[in-house]
Amino acid sequence: MINRIRDIRKAKNLTLADVAARCTPPTTAQTIGRLETGMRQLSLTWMNRIAAALEVEPELLVRTSHDGTPRFIARMTEAGAEPLTEPRDAVLPTALGGDGALVVLAVEASAGEYRAGDQVWLRQVGPEGFGRLLNRDVLAPRAGGRFAFGRMIDRDGTRIALLPPGQGTRQVVIDHPAWLAGADMLVRKL
Repeated sequence: MINRIRDIRKAKNLTLADVAARCTPPTTAQTIGRLETGMRQLSLTWMNRIAAALEVEPELLVRTSHDGTPRFIARMTEAGAEPLTEPRDAVLPTALGGDGALVVLAVEASAGEYRAGDQVWLRQVGPEGFGRLLNRDVLAPRAGGRFAFGRMIDRDGTRIALLPPGQGTRQVVIDHPAWLAGADMLVRKL
């Protein structure tokens, strides 16, 4: 079995010290590094501790050597495409967890910067998180099972105003939405 601690840690932009500090009880960056590289055996206790620190399910930390997971093999820098010193697993956003459930909006007709065939992955938040979605694209539920999608341009108490993508669109005002889902990732086929 090969562990994926490093891949998940890097996907979440955490350092070894960050993960060590998040463990209960806290540990050292050196210990996390040894567990990542296999220099120290990953016991069930450590797996549960590190999974909790990374906010993922413990089984996500291990994989077989031939599981078909997509891999990061290069990165784009100012100098162009460069190889990584060592390939690492590309961890899907659904596996990384985080606050709020992930939902997906399928774009069937081009509008604004979105093209037909795009997928917009959004993370749901309750009313307490609406403030951090200002000036971001959001999906909002409306009465009768309908939805509105657009840039959140205003928030006044329990009301939010969205500007749908595209030229000449009119703002949509929604009172008391149960939740909003903020755009987290765009998936576009080439």
